[in-house]
This record gives sequence, structure tokens and C-alpha cells, in this order.
Amino acid sequence: MNRTLADLKAYGKGYMRNRSGAFFAFIFPVILILIFGAIFSNTGTKTTLNVQNLDKDALGNDSPESARLIAGLKRTGALEIKMIPSDVNIDDYIRDNSLSVALQIPYGFNYSVDHNILANVTVKGDPTQGSFGVVIGVVSAVVNQRNIELLYGSAKILVHAQNIGSEQFRYIDFFIPGMIGFIVLTSPMFSMASVCAEYRGRGYFKLLASTPLTKSEWLISKILWYVLLMFSSIALMYVVGVGVYGARVAITPLAILLIMTGTFLFTSLGMFLGIFVSNPESAAAIANAIGFPMMFLSGTFFPIEQMPDFMQKVAGVLPLTYLTQGLRATMVLGNEVTAAVDLVIVLVVGIVFFVLAARAMSWKGK
Repeated sequence: MNRTLADLKAYGKGYMRNRSGAFFAFIFPVILILIFGAIFSNTGTKTTLNVQNLDKDALGNDSPESARLIAGLKRTGALEIKMIPSDVNIDDYIRDNSLSVALQIPYGFNYSVDHNILANVTVKGDPTQGSFGVVIGVVSAVVNQRNIELLYGSAKILVHAQNIGSEQFRYIDFFIPGMIGFIVLTSPMFSMASVCAEYRGRGYFKLLASTPLTKSEWLISKILWYVLLMFSSIALMYVVGVGVYGARVAITPLAILLIMTGTFLFTSLGMFLGIFVSNPESAAAIANAIGFPMMFLSGTFFPIEQMPDFMQKVAGVLPLTYLTQGLRATMVLGNEVTAAVDLVIVLVVGIVFFVLAARAMSWKGK
């Protein structure tokens, strides 16, 4: 028994000295409970609903019935209302802004209600997103309450649901771009953080300094390796997704550029993190502490609009958010404008981390 206890004590000390082991034992569970608790508790969370009101009076103001409907939606406390200009095509607006759900109040809505004519409001959205169901439920409840006020329960206003696009997409179609972003984050960043820490700790950089190889050349070679690795991994995942599950996602030129720039960004970030520690375990712990929250807060697995407001603000500064958003825009929705904007953001952030890593890396030893 004494030998068992002695071995237990020795192994426990060794395990706790390993930063990665301590991270997964104590820090990672806390991160998960904080993230998932905030997402699923729905405390104070509002779903954003973009509304286009086409029913105006002679002065250009909202008609009484349309204003009543919008006010009723606001009073529920479940929705954050944002208005869409009445002079734009709502379908184009949805595509250009990659909206998951929107409400359109048609021209003549007030007249129909006043003259006992059946009136419709249309909820346009992506049925695979949880926010679509939330909006349908809230809008239906507000409309039903108004119907009760008008005709003691006989429906005068109906809620019509319309898919966001002409083609019905499934969850797997939106999941694959998110998984591509997940893969582009994990392997380059985690691996390069450990590699740079090991090279620094063992003095490999000092040996490399005696060769004709420059820092930039060494960095670029690693980026090129992970670009090739990512394309091989993603190609395999794409074949499985399409062949086994019948996913309908397109590998577009912008998707290829996003994968390349995303790999560039997260390889550079991994380098930047790894050059400040001298052992792979510490580097892994740092990379995990940054990478895992980014996985769950960037819309990879959960729609960002379902998160609390403060978490949506955090998601807005995470580079993986723009990579995942851009991939979905070009691969699923065909929204090349949004994808191009996200590509520029990912590229700029990648350049920043590459420059920081190149400047901070010591090529003469520890």
C-alpha cells in the first residue's frame, strides 16, 4: 500500500506539472460550463428580427396596424427589432446580409385588416436555424392575440413562412462549412504552438540560425505545409459529406481562398503563441485556452444569434467567426459579397499575426 501511495503521489505531481493535463482537468470543464450555460440558459437573450414594413400612410409613416404589430413584437421582450428599408428588395437584402430570419409586412396590410380581408405577414428565413422557429412562435403569438381582439378568435391575419432561398437546405449543408473552419483552426494553431515552444526550449532556432534559412522562409514553409494538409483533410471530409449524407455545398474560388487565408492566420497565431513559452505542454495549454472558447463562440456549432448579447459581441472580435461566416456565405448561400468581406478581414488579421510572430521570434536561441 505504501508503494502504491508513493507512486500515486509521484504520478500526481508529474501530471499536475503538465500544463495540458491541468488544463483539461480543471480549466476546460469550467470553460465548457460557462459557454454552454450562457448559450442554453437564454437569460436575457433576444433574437434579432429584421422587419421590412411596406405598409405606410400618405406621409410615409407606419400604418396603424403595422405599427401595432411591431409594437407588440417589441413588448414580448424576446426579439430585438431592426428595420429594413422599405425601398429595397427583401430577398436581395437577406442574401446580401446573410440574414437567418426576417419579417415582411406587405403593402395594404392595414386596409385588409380594416375591411375584413385576410391579411398575411411573411417570415422569411432559414428553417435549419433555431432563430427561425423562435421568430415564428413569437410572431404567431402576437398575431393570434390581435386576431382575438379583432374577431374573437377568427383569424384575419395569417403568418406565412417562406424559406430563405429557392432551395431547401439541410443542417448538414450549414454544418460542413463550420467544420471546415473548425479544422482550419485546430491543427495549424495547436501544432505550431507546440512546435515553436519545442524549438525554442531545445535551442533548435539557434541551430537554424547557422543555416542559410531565414525566419520568414521557415515560417512560410510551415504555412505551406498546413495549407496542403488542410486541403487534403477538407477534401476527404467533403467527399464523405457529399457521398454519405448528400450535402449540397459548393467548393467555390472564394471558399478555396478562405481556407488558405484561414490556414495562414491560425498557423501564424500558433507561431505567435508558441514563441513565448519553452515547452510544448505550456504551449498546448495556452492554445487550448484560446482555441476552445473560439470553437464554441464563432458560430461553428451554434447560431451566434442564439447567444446572449455579450457573447455575440465577443464573437464579433474572433477571427474564426469571419472564416466560418464567409465559408457559409459562399458555399451554401452563394453570397459572394459577404464572403469577400470576410476574406479580407481574415487576411488582414493573418498578416498582423504573421508580422508579430516574425518580429518576436528569436533566431539566435532562447
